[in-house]
Amino acid sequence: MAEGKGDDDARSTNARPPVEDNIAERVKLEREARGWSTVTLAEKMAEIGHPIGQSAVWRIESGKPRRRVNTDEALGFCKIFDMTLDELASPPGQMANPIIRRLVGEYVELWKEWRSLGKSMDRVQDQLREYTKANPDQDTMVRNLLAHELDAASDGDFQRHQGARSRLIRWLGDAVNPSAADSGIDQ
Repeated sequence: MAEGKGDDDARSTNARPPVEDNIAERVKLEREARGWSTVTLAEKMAEIGHPIGQSAVWRIESGKPRRRVNTDEALGFCKIFDMTLDELASPPGQMANPIIRRLVGEYVELWKEWRSLGKSMDRVQDQLREYTKANPDQDTMVRNLLAHELDAASDGDFQRHQGARSRLIRWLGDAVNPSAADSGIDQ
């Protein structure tokens, strides 16, 4: 089989399509924007079913020549970085500021934690509510104790805190806002 002139040129310069360099640079920028090590990225890839070693991540980002990215790995990077394949393959200059990407990523992670904690708090609140239904004589004491502890834990800022769950505020009622009973405000 005869080889064409283009085949010789590509082999002699070890030329790669620009898209491969874009992916390698994007992987590095996205990883760094999130403050992840190559080990962390490799672990996250394995968690979602796209295993890749830490040394492979490093070779993709920094190797001379860079290691090629296979389709499975590219799809994994898209999942991890929450982007399309087109975004992953686009020139890194088209990416948002890495600092902004890192901050947005950090915010999203904290939001997921906050949401999970909110569900846990709701579960505990439901247990407290069940307890007070079974022991109505202790209802006021439970609400007052919880309101007091929350107020103390927040240095008196619990009532004004935007993160206070409205469901909890409604349940605590007069215990968290004694003036509401006097003013006729419906909690």
